[in-house]
Amino acid sequence: MRIVLCYPVLDRHIAQIQAAAPDAEIVDAGQERIDELLPSADVFIGHAKVPVDWDRVLAAGNLKWIQSSAAGLDHCLVPGVIDSDIVVSSASGLFAPQVAEQTFALLFGVLRRLPLFFRAEATRDFTRLPTDDLRGKTVGIVGLGGNGRVIAKMLAPWETRLIATDYFPVDKPNEIDQLWSSDQLPRLLAESDIVILTLPLNSQTEGLFDEACIAQMKPGSYLINVARGAVVVESALTAALASGHLQGVGLDVTEVEPLSPDSLLWDDERVIITPHVGAQSYRRVDDSTDLACINLKRYLKGESPYNLVDKKLGFPHPSVAYRGESQ
Repeated sequence: MRIVLCYPVLDRHIAQIQAAAPDAEIVDAGQERIDELLPSADVFIGHAKVPVDWDRVLAAGNLKWIQSSAAGLDHCLVPGVIDSDIVVSSASGLFAPQVAEQTFALLFGVLRRLPLFFRAEATRDFTRLPTDDLRGKTVGIVGLGGNGRVIAKMLAPWETRLIATDYFPVDKPNEIDQLWSSDQLPRLLAESDIVILTLPLNSQTEGLFDEACIAQMKPGSYLINVARGAVVVESALTAALASGHLQGVGLDVTEVEPLSPDSLLWDDERVIITPHVGAQSYRRVDDSTDLACINLKRYLKGESPYNLVDKKLGFPHPSVAYRGESQ
């Protein structure tokens, strides 16, 4: 069995994977050689950030399992893979604590008007400016997967009302006051002072937050996107800011990345932008390798991996979600 890696592993990570699969050949392709070597892989662990000739991979007929080192799967869930027998598992929820921390950074930054104060600081202007509060707000979480659930847990002590929608509205956490199915999104938008996006990107969610959808949000509400950029239509977002319908926006992701230097979002003092760093962690490669090894051992025993992806939906069912089991 040949296992091809494409994420920033060190020698100790390769040794860890080798220990989990002693009889396998481990090849560290990196981004530089992944397109060349992927057709020879039986197992692919990682995230190709460069173009891959998936037709050539599928024609080779070797690949049996993809363990993504990312939660988003648009890098590998091409139509040919979806229609094939290739098993796909993701890193969904693995970096939920980091995404939650990023959410809080954006949320408090927008509420407490930090862009305004940063601009004032640059000119040494010590003037009080209006701010807003989190306490007492209704917060709507769109997509209550691993990231959404950790965000809800962290929000619970802040005396907020928490509501959420999800494709699978099951196992409602105690922190959530109301959990509805995804078709209840208009209700969530109408009731929320703050909307946090943690839903996956697929054919159903791409461009979901267009002008019509954003218009359903409460006037003067806030939008925080730590999901995928293409879930929100940038022109609709800038229009809602220009009209004053939205009071503030925090973005860790944008519709097109990198965000164009000409985007109106850059100069808007109600907007905070970070360059898709929500899942960054000093333990990212360690944690990715731990999950890969846990799933590799399961795979070799003929068991389904954690975070097994429903390829038609583009994300795992909650029943197979990784919850931090040890090796």
